[in-house]
Amino acid sequence: MAKITYQHPNGTVTVVDVEAPNTVMRGAKLNNIDGIEAQCGGSAQCGTCHVYVDEASTVVLPEMDPVEDDVLYGTACERSEHSRLSCQLPVTEALDGLLVHLPEAQS
Repeated sequence: MAKITYQHPNGTVTVVDVEAPNTVMRGAKLNNIDGIEAQCGGSAQCGTCHVYVDEASTVVLPEMDPVEDDVLYGTACERSEHSRLSCQLPVTEALDGLLVHLPEAQS
């Protein structure tokens, strides 16, 4: 289990415990966190689960694969060096303490 923090553009913060083998996206959906649409259900095809990993994060994330990299170029909000698809971030204990910022829009 990992404690994941989701921060909305207005500054509202929601902290939830997410159990493996879920993803950061699924953790948001299971906990009714607005701001992650996940239209494709987590198959890295739509980009509507785009998040910005906090710049100060020391959590080690899995390497980004080429599919995720390509999808991030088509998201509703601008991609940054901290952009990730939350469906491609599997929850493990190593993600405990992860803070992700939700973008202004997903579609």
